[in-house]
Amino acid sequence: MGTVGADIWAIEIVEKSPDGTVTDDFMLSLPANVMPDSLVAACTALPGVEVTWVSLYPDTWGIESDLEVLDDIAANPRQGLQTLTLAAPRVFHCQWAVLAELRDGTRLQASELAPELTREQLNRLVPLDQLHRQGADDTWLPGWGDMELAVAPLRGNRLLILGRQGGPRFLDSELLRLRHLSGIAA
Repeated sequence: MGTVGADIWAIEIVEKSPDGTVTDDFMLSLPANVMPDSLVAACTALPGVEVTWVSLYPDTWGIESDLEVLDDIAANPRQGLQTLTLAAPRVFHCQWAVLAELRDGTRLQASELAPELTREQLNRLVPLDQLHRQGADDTWLPGWGDMELAVAPLRGNRLLILGRQGGPRFLDSELLRLRHLSGIAA
């Protein structure tokens, strides 16, 4: 990464597999004249290295965001799920989050870039009673393209849905974090 002038701000070990594979999340900055594909080429030139995702994040999207959202939830526990929904794009590096009521599909809270979801679209996120990840093509939400979703069922017949347009898929470790944070927020 240094060969292309990348300045590493933080590294998070996201997942360790039994086969010895490690997934790391690097938060870094590149010089203005360096394109991300130069960074990808430099990384993939190393044996055993695969780049699964590159995305642009505002400076405020650090890996310490789990602790910040927990502080915000603790400060106003009655609004915990609403707080988590609004913070989810920053915390989980996704584009949007929606908190919905399953009985009638009512949208209870949504982050800034979240789509309007119909009851029919919510019904397609099966199983509705288990935390899971799910791919969705353009037929699920026409005009939005392919997405990777994380679906978290909550007490009170509610559902928290996180969306990443174009991927990557949500990792097991991210689903675990989502389970813990939503359990605390609920």
